[in-house]
Amino acid sequence: MEIVIPSVSSIGLFMGAALALLLIPGPAVLYIVARSVEQGRLAGFVSDLGIHTATLVHILAAALGLSALLASSALAFGIVKYAGAAYLIWLGLKKIFGRPDAPGDSDALVRHSHARLFRDGFVVNLLNPKTALFFFAFLPQFVDPERGHLAMQIAFLGLLFAGLGLVTDGCYALVAGTAGRWLKANRHYLGIERYVSGTLFIGLGLAAAFAGHRKN
Repeated sequence: MEIVIPSVSSIGLFMGAALALLLIPGPAVLYIVARSVEQGRLAGFVSDLGIHTATLVHILAAALGLSALLASSALAFGIVKYAGAAYLIWLGLKKIFGRPDAPGDSDALVRHSHARLFRDGFVVNLLNPKTALFFFAFLPQFVDPERGHLAMQIAFLGLLFAGLGLVTDGCYALVAGTAGRWLKANRHYLGIERYVSGTLFIGLGLAAAFAGHRKN
C-alpha cells in the first residue's frame, strides 16, 4: 500500500506551529509539572508517556473521523468534558484531604506506582475533548487533498505532533523534577505541598470545565 504524507513544506510549517503551541503551558503541562514536583523526574516522564499514549487515541479518532462526530454532538462533548474535569477535581480533593505527608522524611512521602502515574496521565488526556477538537481543527490545515489518503496524512501529522509533545513535555518534567528535589528538602514546603498540588489539580479541573475550545 502506498504511504502518502503531506509535502515537505507543509510538514515544516506544521512542526513550527506545533512547537509554538506545545511550548505554551496548558493543563497537560501543568499536570506533568505537578507530578514531577511531587515525586521526581521519572514520575513526570511516566505521566508524560501516559498523556501522549492517550494522544494516540485522539489521533486515531481524528483519522477515522470520530473527532467530527464529537465536535457535532453537544451531548457527547459535554459528557466527556465534565467527566475529565471531575476526575481532575477528584485528584485534587484526594490530595488535600488524604493522609498528610510526613515532614522532613522524603522516603515517607506518599509515592504512586509507575502504573498509577501512567494511568492517571492517560485518563486525564483521554477525557479531554479539547484535544480531539484541537486535532480536528488543526491537522486538516496542513493536509494536501491533491495527494489523497487524507486519513493517512492526518495520522502522520498526529504522530509527529505526539512525538514533539513527548519531547517538550519531557523537558518540563526534567526541569520541574530537578526543582522538586530542592522543594522536598524544605520543611516549610513539605507542610503546604499537598495543598499546593491539590489546589493545582482542582484548578485544572475547573479550567477544563469552563475553558473554551482550546488546545489542551
